Amino acid sequence: MKYIFAFGLLVMLGAITTPAQITVYLAGDSTCANKLPEKRPETGWGEMMQQYFDPAKVVIDNHAQNGRSTKTFISEGRWQAIVDKLKKGDFVFVQFGHNDESKEKGERYTPPADYRANLIRFIADVKAKKANIVLMTPVMRRSFDKDGNFVDKHPPEYPDAVRAVAKEQKVPLIDMHRKSEAVIKRYGVEGSRALFLQLKPDENPNYPKGIEDNTHFVPKGAEEMAKLVVEGIREDKLKLRKYLKK
Repeated sequence: MKYIFAFGLLVMLGAITTPAQITVYLAGDSTCANKLPEKRPETGWGEMMQQYFDPAKVVIDNHAQNGRSTKTFISEGRWQAIVDKLKKGDFVFVQFGHNDESKEKGERYTPPADYRANLIRFIADVKAKKANIVLMTPVMRRSFDKDGNFVDKHPPEYPDAVRAVAKEQKVPLIDMHRKSEAVIKRYGVEGSRALFLQLKPDENPNYPKGIEDNTHFVPKGAEEMAKLVVEGIREDKLKLRKYLKK
């Protein structure tokens, strides 16, 4: 009988001392989202994140979806789906902007004031669950002028709103807008094509007519963006950094 008791005590102690698995939820748009086979080699940076963590300790749960803005992510119940699953100590990484700023797509468009309000709501909802939120500015599109100078295609009020809200609400920020700009510039006008979904006709059966997409990534570009996220985790000294693979 005493052996059974001792074994039970060891099991209980193990349960107490073993840290709970952390889930990192990703909320965002197509630049982060998981892609379907018929869209390959298009790749979201969120697909590259699990490799940096031991899945026994940290699990990446990517809820990002193509074409979503903060407005539609909320209205479709996608945000609430994350909130409902959140537990103490989890993380939510939030990156929107590409679709919020699209005035020509009314169902997605989110005026800057509403965009800001949605970010504040995200923060409040996550904090209410005693979880952690990380705001992220939108990644850059690839764009250069005729002289080879980089051109920022994002209306400044969107990345600026993310920076301002993060500062006001005292939450971590990973400035993917500036970080990705530096990466694209480093690769240069021609070299940066290798980061984005750019294919010649008949180069890939999924795109028989070819494609020149300066927004969405191929695996190389997604990998570069994921490295920036990891860099931000370290720079912001997030608790997650101790779980990063060395």
